[in-house]
Amino acid sequence: MIEIGQLPNARAAQAFIDYLKGLNIQCHAVQHAQGVGLVISNPADESQARAELEQFANNPYDSKYLQASWDNGDTSAKFNYGPGTKGLVQQFLTGAGPLTLITFFSCVAIFAGMNLGFADAIYNQLSFFGAVPHSDISQIWRVFTPSLMHFSTMHIVFNLLWWWYLGGKIETRLGIRPLLFLLVIAGTIPSVVQFYMTGPHFGGLSGVVYAVVGYTWLMGIRQPRCGISLPQAYMGFMMVWLVLGFTDLLGMPIANGAHIGGLLVGLAQALFDSRKQSTS
Repeated sequence: MIEIGQLPNARAAQAFIDYLKGLNIQCHAVQHAQGVGLVISNPADESQARAELEQFANNPYDSKYLQASWDNGDTSAKFNYGPGTKGLVQQFLTGAGPLTLITFFSCVAIFAGMNLGFADAIYNQLSFFGAVPHSDISQIWRVFTPSLMHFSTMHIVFNLLWWWYLGGKIETRLGIRPLLFLLVIAGTIPSVVQFYMTGPHFGGLSGVVYAVVGYTWLMGIRQPRCGISLPQAYMGFMMVWLVLGFTDLLGMPIANGAHIGGLLVGLAQALFDSRKQSTS
């Protein structure tokens, strides 16, 4: 019995199991706190099953999976959707590690404070060097802390959804080290790039988000068995968003330097980490 991976819910797992059944690969689902595990019976099928799972994760709505459910599906299959709201909260907490959640709630707390009358005080303490009087290089935290500030609801929701989704994947499957590196490096170097491009008045986790996007995408390509990947369509969306940032179509200031810097940090770290795993 070999677990080849996990899917986020029972319905997706059953669709994949039905597809494997058509390939004469026996597989069953095992409920986990963070999703549904997929266990195959014959070790000889492991390589093919893992390859099929990667394809399924990248395009779960392909017509061949729907057809497999019609051809091989079991009408007696029961789906466990979890205990309602409590289940959603549990999924949110278990889908991410401590670093992901601490960063998430730090950004939420700072955003709440800025909208409850403390915007000036928070900005004075967390903004980049030169953004406010008497801020200098001795206040070293200012290289990183602008990443934790957000200036609109759309800004913080967009960034934190990506951070929780991808940061959580990295931390729960690869450990805290790669995510901590991405957070610190992509939260500082892109800020310096953005400073030289537009000055000291900026903020947001966007540079870190592009770092985890680049890291997850490239690790999924170079090390498919590492447990993280990003569908090509998602990567394409983020690249389109990156290009649009250089136009006036979005109608808002975009930290393009932080985006590009963060993406390069994530790709570089993925190249390094996948090289180490290949030679180990």
